[in-house]
Amino acid sequence: MNQIDAINKIKIEVRLRGFSPLTSKVYTLYNSQFLTRTQLVPEQVTQDDIKLYLADKMDQGLSTKSIALIKSALLFFYNDLLGKKIEIKTPKIKRSTPQVLNKEEIKRLFNVVLNPKHRLMFELYYGSGLRLSEALKLKVKHLEFDEKVIWIRDGKGGKDRMTIMSQLMSNKLKEFTKYKTKDGFVFVNKQGAPMSGRSIQKVIEKAKVESNMTKDVHIHTLRHSFATHLLEAGVDIRYIQVLLGHSSLETTQIYTNVSNNELKKINSPLE
Repeated sequence: MNQIDAINKIKIEVRLRGFSPLTSKVYTLYNSQFLTRTQLVPEQVTQDDIKLYLADKMDQGLSTKSIALIKSALLFFYNDLLGKKIEIKTPKIKRSTPQVLNKEEIKRLFNVVLNPKHRLMFELYYGSGLRLSEALKLKVKHLEFDEKVIWIRDGKGGKDRMTIMSQLMSNKLKEFTKYKTKDGFVFVNKQGAPMSGRSIQKVIEKAKVESNMTKDVHIHTLRHSFATHLLEAGVDIRYIQVLLGHSSLETTQIYTNVSNNELKKINSPLE
């Protein structure tokens, strides 16, 4: 099997398994880079070959997360598709505490966003905990206004889930989409196509500057704030896990580190 055959095999398999286009791109890219660098025939690749390659990537200063992604891509091909039994231990990914805005900072940020569509998008990211791409792929048929529910179709990992929206958000979205078809995208650009992630990132970067925000703010910051504020309001972390679409509760528990700041404000009964 040559490199072209190997990459085609990966492309076919990830498509059959329903992996996302991003996963397909990453898996083919990393396997292609590995074979180009090592000049090995796939069937002859050993555990030591992959270890040496990953060690070289570490020496180049790649992050633990990047190393883990490369390892996953390579082991998918050599273990899952070629039937090898390669086991490699790499450092665990350290989960940093997410950046979160308090409610006053959220208001400050939103108040400088004058474009109604952009303002609505920001409110949706914060009020419903959506990922960047999830709002961009949202269609009118995914909204249940009376139930105040949003259905996320084909989210991260190809999974569907349900999340919430406020009555105010339900009213705003109903008005915003009243001339759109059920199968139409909620948010589109001037050409009528779905908005790009980069375009909305530029909007939030501009809003950060105009609101004199000192914190590092991205779209994902609004999702982090959604989870943290629910936790602080006493919502069960298992419910938050479902709303966020986390497959593991451990991923959601990172928000308990942020909420611990609230615990420090509680006075002891002895005081």
